[in-house]
Amino acid sequence: MKKLISLLFLTVLLCINNTIVAQSRGEKFMSQAQKHLDNKEYIQARYNFVQAFSQFAADSVYDKAVDAGVKAAALYHRENYYKEAFEQLGKVDRMLLDTKAANPSNATLMYYPAKERMAMYMKLKNGAKATEWLNRMKSIVKASGNGSLNNDLLYNEANFNYTFGKVATGDAAINKLISLYESEKDYNKADECFKQLIAQATRLKNAEMVSRAYSRYNHWNDSIRNIREDNELNHIKAQLDEANATITDKESTISVKNGIIVTLIVIIGILAAILIFGALLLLRQIAAARKAKKNLAIANEHNQLKAQFIHNISEQMAPTLNTLDRSLPAVKALEEFALHIQALSDIENSLDEKYDTEEVNLTKFCDSIISKVKPEVKPGVSLTANVPKMSAKFNPQAVEEILLHLLGNAAFHTSDGGKITLEFKKRGAKTMQFLVTDTGCGIPEEKQESVFKPFSEIKDLTTGDGLGLPICSLMAEKMNGTLSIDREFKHGTRFILEIKS
Repeated sequence: MKKLISLLFLTVLLCINNTIVAQSRGEKFMSQAQKHLDNKEYIQARYNFVQAFSQFAADSVYDKAVDAGVKAAALYHRENYYKEAFEQLGKVDRMLLDTKAANPSNATLMYYPAKERMAMYMKLKNGAKATEWLNRMKSIVKASGNGSLNNDLLYNEANFNYTFGKVATGDAAINKLISLYESEKDYNKADECFKQLIAQATRLKNAEMVSRAYSRYNHWNDSIRNIREDNELNHIKAQLDEANATITDKESTISVKNGIIVTLIVIIGILAAILIFGALLLLRQIAAARKAKKNLAIANEHNQLKAQFIHNISEQMAPTLNTLDRSLPAVKALEEFALHIQALSDIENSLDEKYDTEEVNLTKFCDSIISKVKPEVKPGVSLTANVPKMSAKFNPQAVEEILLHLLGNAAFHTSDGGKITLEFKKRGAKTMQFLVTDTGCGIPEEKQESVFKPFSEIKDLTTGDGLGLPICSLMAEKMNGTLSIDREFKHGTRFILEIKS
């Protein structure tokens, strides 16, 4: 009997150990997959997600199995391997269907493979199939009563409608989602919804939708700011009332005996300390308010420029459209304009993500740039590079793009007999400068402030959209640098690209 009990005990321990080992294997595959995904090693990531799915499914860890299986399908989908993606999602569905009777809550997990199927059919522009899976997602959410799934469904419903041109229906879904976040006082998620809506409208190149999105976003920002300020004011008032009540209570308990003088001195000392602390706190709040006001002024200036552009977008495009003829010369201008807008938006949204740097041989780098610009230079114009024989650390792709734009502008505006020069100067241990100088017509002083600001004027796009210098300026900012005009140079134009490592 004792031997039988010992045998059973060992068997149970062995089963538990096997389960722990198997789960750790699933977690290991998942961790490796995520690491490959972060490094953009998509094939290795996909393989490990597939292995993690199989391991978790075998161990009945269904939520993690679904996560791994859907991510594997998404990576197949990313590389347009739709057959393999659908097969992987089919495995996930079969696993959940097989376990639904034993655990009805697993039915909620079917939402995630359904969402991935809808995304694939959207990419394939198959509206009927995408609609079918969207409806299935709605049924799953309705049956589950899961609030977070409902929020995710609203966003995917909006994305579906925008993809297939149903802008009004997409707006309704986004507005409903934003209202839910507002009711929950989750303003950060509501703010993210607005930004995603603006990004989606920009990708669709829908000017009316962009204008509406920006308008409501600005209005929403103002209202939320007022709510937060009111909450802070009420909190301060409550603290003040509480402090006054405390003082009143203390005053009412002051003894009229001999110890009253000592008690009053202590109270006066406490009040003095409170006043000093309050004064210091007030000074800090004033300083913070001034800084916030300055930042707000800068943000408002940018928002006003963008809002003005959206408002005038039809006027902006009208001059170009009026120039169209059978050869359609304006089409290229319009396409470049759209690309520049997208590039400007992408850089603005990634300003915190700095460019990678590497050691670059300055002589080879600048000679390569000069050779690329030379065909654009007019006859009789000299184009030279004056750089030391050394190397410097910066992002060569970004710097090359900026210098090519500056030198291209210089080549366009410099006539016969003129000079164009590219120079490099070291201004300190961590500061370097590239200078592009030409003896062309120059930039009027009254326009030098606005050349780095996008959409500062309405013009014929066939003569240029004016976004090149703003884009270059933002790229310089991503390198901890600046792009400026040398106002002391009066014999043409000199641009200074300063980079701090």
